[in-house]
Amino acid sequence: MASHKILVIDDSRVIRNMVKDMLPKGNFQVLEAKDGVEGLNCIRQERPNLIMLDFLLPRMSGWEVFQHIQRQTDLQTIPLVLMSGRREEVTEKIPEPFEFFEFIEKPFEQKELFEAIKSAMTKAKLPRPQMAVVAPVTSAASSDGAGANEVQALNQKIEKMQAEIDMLKKQMTQLLTFIKQKLK
Repeated sequence: MASHKILVIDDSRVIRNMVKDMLPKGNFQVLEAKDGVEGLNCIRQERPNLIMLDFLLPRMSGWEVFQHIQRQTDLQTIPLVLMSGRREEVTEKIPEPFEFFEFIEKPFEQKELFEAIKSAMTKAKLPRPQMAVVAPVTSAASSDGAGANEVQALNQKIEKMQAEIDMLKKQMTQLLTFIKQKLK
């Protein structure tokens, strides 16, 4: 019986089979999902040891699956390799450097796949910054639902601030790329 489960989420049967064929026989149980919804369900049910995720998927995009994984601390520890035929599609949403997952551009060779898996396993072990947790309001106002509304408003502000931070990271990456090009 295979000791490691690898989930390959890709709408292309060719890519799913290619990954399966590149892995050493007998060491891995390769699970397959053809879209984001199926992939997320499989992650929750099977708890794979590694996830290979295509960025462009039907029903639920790889970006949306990625966001679900990042929101759940128990899933963040699963090594993740994002795949795409175009790196810029990924960097548009997630600025480089990719700290907690690995990226591999399709098509790829077996050696590149192994290196990406090794790197993803290392990155998955890195400590993640703790997100601010809003404590529930315990005043008399919470009895009429006002406290819950305050918490919800604060959570919305946090989400908005996170989006602004992500945008600033993206802009900084673009600026650095521009500067590097000018220095050449």
